[in-house]
Amino acid sequence: MKILVQKFGGTSVATLERMQKVREKVCGALNHADKIVVVLSARDGETNALLRLAEQWSASPDKAECDLLVSTGEQVSIGLFAMLLKDCGLRARSLLAGQIPITTDDDFGCARILDINSAALLSFLNQYDVLVVAGFQGCAKDGRITTLGRGGSDTSAVALAAALGSVECEIYTDVDGVYTTDPNICSTARKMDRIAYNEMLEMASMGAKILHIRSVEFAQKYKVPVRVRSTFTDDPGTLVTQEDSTMEAVFVSGIAYDKDQARVTLHHLPDVPGVAAAVFGPLSAKGVLVDMIVQNTSLDGHTDITFTIPRKELKPTLAIMQEVAPKIGATEVLHDVNVAKVSAIGVGMRNHSGVAVRTFAALTKEGINILMISTSEIKITLLIREKYVELAVRILHDTFGLDADRPNRPCPA
Repeated sequence: MKILVQKFGGTSVATLERMQKVREKVCGALNHADKIVVVLSARDGETNALLRLAEQWSASPDKAECDLLVSTGEQVSIGLFAMLLKDCGLRARSLLAGQIPITTDDDFGCARILDINSAALLSFLNQYDVLVVAGFQGCAKDGRITTLGRGGSDTSAVALAAALGSVECEIYTDVDGVYTTDPNICSTARKMDRIAYNEMLEMASMGAKILHIRSVEFAQKYKVPVRVRSTFTDDPGTLVTQEDSTMEAVFVSGIAYDKDQARVTLHHLPDVPGVAAAVFGPLSAKGVLVDMIVQNTSLDGHTDITFTIPRKELKPTLAIMQEVAPKIGATEVLHDVNVAKVSAIGVGMRNHSGVAVRTFAALTKEGINILMISTSEIKITLLIREKYVELAVRILHDTFGLDADRPNRPCPA
């Protein structure tokens, strides 16, 4: 039995006309698959409307009750879409996550999937041609509804594909694939035919909103082939898959950026063991996500520690640091929100040198100062002034030969 998983986002199911377009995609897929599992998001804008409603009713909405509330958006989508499928004669039924069940932990608002009852899924598929499953949601072991975080419908879809034996998963959205960079700021961005899991993970971690980062983690772990496609065209899209030698031949595959950044510095700390733990331990305890870290040690026995966080975490971070600073001898706590990250990403970096030097040289030529640097095996990330980020993206995109009129090829010498 050939099974295909298809996920459609909020813009794809926003209106009756768009849902009818989705129905065409599902019916077309049944020509080459025996069974389809369709995962739907809430209709465009519905989740935000429900969150605003919660804030009107409560100054501090309870997370568990908030999950119960916002999960209704997906319930509306699957109910309406199942009706459309039945009207054209298909054997279809809608399923909430708890009816399968998709079991998660109880971290309300950002739950993680622990288990999916694949036997129950297959039993349903024996009875129906199309299952329409609510994305974004699961249920804790005590039966309470949970949600997987914004963008979590992608993770729902990939996890279902993994539970069914790593069948292909198509993620339909309002873009026709994964581009070498954001085409909204770089007109020469090129749609990629294929991208490695690791590259997609790095792009997602940098704020690229194509795929939910945990969906890519699931896909890589369980070897689920994921195809990113547009609901509104017949373009084959971009396949997210395991890397191969042809991918490694390309030094840099994409340029990503993230404007949602703030920089915090603790000045003139004593350079002694335990200081870093004293700084980052309280942040970890409060769930603050720290990214880039730089420690500058001077000869007088003191050091500065600088790190970046998402901007929404700045207020709690500063409150924590104001408590920590006097305890560890820091003279002041500084912060800056006018910063952004830009990254060059590619699995080919593992086997080729010179990418960092080319990156630094390209930005230097344009007078763009580099504030912080971090690297991984396949990524170089630079913190720069936010006002330069779009220029930096275009410059690096051109530097590494990623323009649309140039086929995917090794970086020029």
